[in-house]
Amino acid sequence: MKRFLLAIFLVTTLTAASCTSPATPQPTATPSPAPTATATTIPPTPTAVPPTPTPVPPPGAPTDPVIIAPVGLNGAMVAGTGGQPWWNDTNFYEIFVRSFYDSNGDGVGDLNGLIQKLDYLNDGDPATATDLGITGIWLMPIMASPSYHGYDITDYFTVDPEYGANDDFKKLISEAHRRGIRIIIDLVLNHTSSEHPWFVEAQDPKSPKRDWYVWSDTKPQQNGWHPGKNGGYYYGYFWEGMPDLNYKNPAVTEEMNKVIRFWLTEMGADGFRLDAIKYLYEDGKRIEHLPATHEWLKAFRAFYKGINPQAFTVGEVWNDSETAAKYVGSELDTVFDFSLAEAMLQSALSSKGLNAERAGQTTVKVFPPGQFATFLANHDQPRTRSRLLDDAQAKTAATLQLSFGGVPFIYYGEEIGAQGVKPDENIRRPMQWTAQGGFTTGKPWRDYFEDYQARNVETQAADPDSIFTHYRTLLRLRNEHAALRVGDWQPVQSDSETVYAALRSTDQEQILIIVNLGSKLVSDYVLALEASSLKPGARPALLLGEANLNSGPTVGATGGFADYRPIAALAPHSTYLIQFIP
Repeated sequence: MKRFLLAIFLVTTLTAASCTSPATPQPTATPSPAPTATATTIPPTPTAVPPTPTPVPPPGAPTDPVIIAPVGLNGAMVAGTGGQPWWNDTNFYEIFVRSFYDSNGDGVGDLNGLIQKLDYLNDGDPATATDLGITGIWLMPIMASPSYHGYDITDYFTVDPEYGANDDFKKLISEAHRRGIRIIIDLVLNHTSSEHPWFVEAQDPKSPKRDWYVWSDTKPQQNGWHPGKNGGYYYGYFWEGMPDLNYKNPAVTEEMNKVIRFWLTEMGADGFRLDAIKYLYEDGKRIEHLPATHEWLKAFRAFYKGINPQAFTVGEVWNDSETAAKYVGSELDTVFDFSLAEAMLQSALSSKGLNAERAGQTTVKVFPPGQFATFLANHDQPRTRSRLLDDAQAKTAATLQLSFGGVPFIYYGEEIGAQGVKPDENIRRPMQWTAQGGFTTGKPWRDYFEDYQARNVETQAADPDSIFTHYRTLLRLRNEHAALRVGDWQPVQSDSETVYAALRSTDQEQILIIVNLGSKLVSDYVLALEASSLKPGARPALLLGEANLNSGPTVGATGGFADYRPIAALAPHSTYLIQFIP
């Protein structure tokens, strides 16, 4: 993993197209200028040295997956931090290949285009500070499919020709690993395309493939059943073009095991994002979270870990945190925490920290330590920036996510405040690289968003106050500081409803996060904490923010403090990270 040693930090401040699509709040406002902080920056006290990378066996070696870390710079392996798995040391970035970068001018993004843009994500050189600091990529479906989105697969063993060839994927893996980036791919287990040869054959009632899908001689009363071409009705939860596979038939599992082995061994993927995983089995009107689904996933885990103990899985379980957490541990490595994501957005939008604080407390209570994935939006939801009032709120939302624990995922374009709402194609528009668009030399498969001339990577990278700069700074700090990646999280009491505060702690350091979520300067606030790992006499050092620090808190025997105001006045929509050095 790419880590930098810095002494001074400059201030920078979800349908057929995929799978689950519950109602999502719609955009609430239009852009307005972000407030500007007026405080001054002072050099911080020298920071603690980050953990030293420790070599471990190469991928595929029989090693305990709990202590394996991601591919390091130039392909070297480095150790995980704090006893956590490698994915807890990783910043993931979700990419829709069709929309990321087009290398051949046909208007469709491709794998070679992604390879050309890897340096934007992470150039593999610790001496540079221009890349985003990404150390993991989740690729939305790249397997052969008749649709633009790829969630209806016709060939699990072949890269979609629009994106390239299998050898292009292998090259992508090699180039990404060389830069210290792991790659996981979308794995659609619940259903195939109705155009898949398996289902075409299954239309024949006498075919051995018939039982690979879910059929009924008569049409059941519940939704999701569709007439077959030669009689009977098949089940397809999402739509008729996506027939559900029948995992009661062992032959289906056997075939999917071949798919899993292929991508882990022959293609070199580092793991999978599991689409719509809660729907694998159904029983009448009960279509999610069946015991049989959990049992299947336990066997699935044993299978893929047997191939590669370091392989990583993150599941889509679009439910509350408590329900989603039941899939973690003996089944999947992590799942996305949808409740936490919504709470963080609501805190940023409402300027009240209580939503994020309460959701955070639930998350750390119900999940194994760090084994949850954080995000703000994905390919099935309105873009983060389109749900918030302005760029300033987008920055505070980013802080809430990237200063929290777990495994962070950033949807491509979030870092420039990309916008878009339903239909899904509008949430998956081409990446805006330059004021001319920059995604393709031809006609893009979908138009850019209307603001592309002003909101693009080139323009934002040159602006020290942009959303992009804020994301890059937060990611670099996360890469630098183990406390922000794997440290314990505990909320810090604030007597101001617009001030969110939390402490991240490891044995080596503690970092206090303070966010003024509101649009007004806050000076009448104090912070308190009953107990923590802080030591009496701990000295504060400013890692991020524009302010003069007051002296450290008066820390009691249990590490608690009261009436602490580290900064005299918190600027509107500001972020401050304060490290305490013993």
